[in-house]
Amino acid sequence: MRRRVVVTGMGAVTPIGNTVTETWEAARAGKCGIGMTQQLDVSQHKIKISAEVKNLPVEEYLDKKTARKMSRYRQLAMIAAKQAYQDSGLAEAEFDHTRMGVIVSSGVGGMDAMENEHIKALEKGYDRLSPFFVTQLISNMGAGDIAIEFDAKGICTCTVTACASGSNAVGDAFHRIRDGYEEIMITGGAESTITHLALGGFTSMKALHDGTDVNRASIPFDKERSGFVMGEGAGILILEELEHAKARGAKIYGEVVGYGSTCDAFHITLPSETGEGAARSMMCAMTDAGIAPEQVDYINAHGTSTPPNDKFETMAIKTALGDHAYQVSISSTKSMTGHLLGATGAVESIFSILALKDGFVPPTINYQVPDPECDLDITPNVGKEKEMEYALSNTFGFGGHNATLAFRKYKGE
Repeated sequence: MRRRVVVTGMGAVTPIGNTVTETWEAARAGKCGIGMTQQLDVSQHKIKISAEVKNLPVEEYLDKKTARKMSRYRQLAMIAAKQAYQDSGLAEAEFDHTRMGVIVSSGVGGMDAMENEHIKALEKGYDRLSPFFVTQLISNMGAGDIAIEFDAKGICTCTVTACASGSNAVGDAFHRIRDGYEEIMITGGAESTITHLALGGFTSMKALHDGTDVNRASIPFDKERSGFVMGEGAGILILEELEHAKARGAKIYGEVVGYGSTCDAFHITLPSETGEGAARSMMCAMTDAGIAPEQVDYINAHGTSTPPNDKFETMAIKTALGDHAYQVSISSTKSMTGHLLGATGAVESIFSILALKDGFVPPTINYQVPDPECDLDITPNVGKEKEMEYALSNTFGFGGHNATLAFRKYKGE
């Protein structure tokens, strides 16, 4: 018998808030987290804007010695994980730590460390690299940090599927609990790639919006969209087997009920021209959840603000949901947060869960020019109250990776 999996803790550090509460309140209000880049000298870059984490009190979570040894994505991952663990009540609970695992993603890892240490090597020699360089760089170290911090002795791994990483991490963690391998999973993603190489690389492939009007930069499904905005952040969720959570009196935010993951097998960066891979991902998630398309109330879209993605995701939603596609509420919260790459699926899972819990659809902000090829209800500019039971969250990544999560409002049953 498949076991039920619920969410009992959440933590987030995003361009619109340094906690889950701050982030969700900003999302409900339609706050834009994009601005002129501050943490990097972009005078030699074509791209001047990004969606940065702002005024983060790192010292409240990490001592200076520890923080210095960690690349920024690891700091963000640990801070969000500490928030989620405290929120879950596990810090005061007694349980079998061999039955708690970690799956935390990062699509890129410590690119800031790679750049800084390479400069040092060129100036002082390769033997002068930091002894912490490798651990600052590798993508799995965020998961390792978290496992060590919370004594998680079950599975510990890192999903790396580009922009789909966060959703794949949450989905894989969900299946680990559902199928009986663990009782508790710490899962999500973290990313921080507002760096010279990352900006330069994405600029060269013409993936980023190159204007400076922050209110016309990340504009998913708008006809004038021209690229995504680089963001950074982390989202961590505590998933738990339902009876285990109830036995310790845990609060429950929502339920994870389905997971689909497919590949376009089409192109290294472009989505399939029919959206068929994304459509299959959604259909797999609904099948896994045991629900019909007509039961889906909300979709947190991948919605990157790139011309190909938004067009083909619209096609995919129509394929997966049929006529119901025109009744479902959709939004792209990347209009507010920018694109958090490997963290985006985790943060958007949090948005989806809270949308169901609160009965509120967050908006797709700064929408002005309708695109006839993107003609679904994207909740333009202003969020709305809506009673909902099921939500899907889509993320798609370079390499043709597609991941969809299905969530259900928890009703105490």
